[in-house]
Amino acid sequence: MIFLAIIILVSPIFGIILADIVGFHEPLDIAAKRVELHDLSKDVNWTPLFDYAVPGLSPEIGYIISGLLGITIILVAGLVFKGRGKQQ
Repeated sequence: MIFLAIIILVSPIFGIILADIVGFHEPLDIAAKRVELHDLSKDVNWTPLFDYAVPGLSPEIGYIISGLLGITIILVAGLVFKGRGKQQ
């Protein structure tokens, strides 16, 4: 658990800070611009945390909260499936 906490806390360094420094852009975003596709992601937003951001918080904090939420969902799903396996 300590390892997961460390990974979550340092994730904004790689996902936001260093990506901005080196000018990283998602390859699919670049390809979509080249073929002049319209970005529908803001029109059809089905995610709870769009771009790993929490409204009103800094992007780095939003990234950490997204990581915590993702890890929690995976752990809960694992516990549910583990419990189902024992019942059968």
